[in-house]
Amino acid sequence: MATTAPLLSSQRARPASLPLPRRLPPPHLALPLAAPAGLRLRRAPAPCTAKFGKFDASDAPAEAEEAEVATAGDGAAQQAEEDDSCLPSDLEGAIRQSGKASADFVNSGGLRAIAELLIPQLEFLNEEGAQAELWALSRIFLDTLVQETGQKVTAIFPDAGAAALLKYQWKDAQFKCSSLSDRKPVDAEDEVAVMIIPDHQMLESVERIASKLSDDPIRPLVMWNPRLVSGDVGVGFNVRNLRRNFLSTFTTVYSMRPLPTGAIFRCYPGNWKVFYDDPKRPNRYLLARELTSRPDATDIERIFGGVDEQSEGAPSLLNNVKGVFSSVSQFMRVISK
Repeated sequence: MATTAPLLSSQRARPASLPLPRRLPPPHLALPLAAPAGLRLRRAPAPCTAKFGKFDASDAPAEAEEAEVATAGDGAAQQAEEDDSCLPSDLEGAIRQSGKASADFVNSGGLRAIAELLIPQLEFLNEEGAQAELWALSRIFLDTLVQETGQKVTAIFPDAGAAALLKYQWKDAQFKCSSLSDRKPVDAEDEVAVMIIPDHQMLESVERIASKLSDDPIRPLVMWNPRLVSGDVGVGFNVRNLRRNFLSTFTTVYSMRPLPTGAIFRCYPGNWKVFYDDPKRPNRYLLARELTSRPDATDIERIFGGVDEQSEGAPSLLNNVKGVFSSVSQFMRVISK
């Protein structure tokens, strides 16, 4: 295990010294695959008690550093056995990991994939005026996908304005930029299509493009951080059912969701994993359970209930998890595979 703390960590974070600009950088500053180490995000307000509050190893408490030093001399064999060794160390690493998982799925012959990073920082960047930062992060995913597949990739953005601006700014990109509103967002020569953050209002356009990609020649479709599920009361049963049936045709190849005392994680071709806090080492995590399908609310209750029984005198992990997990359990049931 590397000496940097894993991505999952406490909410305490220092202000970012090098925030991303409010507007997209000029072409020579567009983010390459190897994004600058100084890339920082604006900090979102602490969301409930969920984790993923920082991505800089230097923010880790001294106790975590001491724990790392104590185990540093045990060799690579022990590092490989760490429960949380599969977790990335920072946000950029998580995005690249999602791109690699998507590429592995496509290279294996998979056709419909979802890569989701359900991290508060990314939700915060979706606010009006902050999309430029989100597009910059999406390029890390797209560059990784292109590099790992070696195929012609077209990136489909939510609106024509964003696609046109990014096409101008990213003149050195190895992928094509289009939008959902384009008459022909995917050309015959395009080999892989990627939809960047499609939301529930775009469902009809998303389904239309997905249907076209299913015709000869059949081509893969990847959705990066889709938000096709809405909790709006006004959404009718037929619409919800249609959306559920459509999403059931996709495989979630990468998923990272914070919990108050751990996380739910999946990286293709691996299984789903549920982590909980290591009580003996701050900012480190233990594997509670590994599953072949996405865990639902019942699975989480059973898993963390079992962890509580083994932790005498410790605060209840189950009670901490229930508060946050109840609000997202419906979402997870809808898109579970």
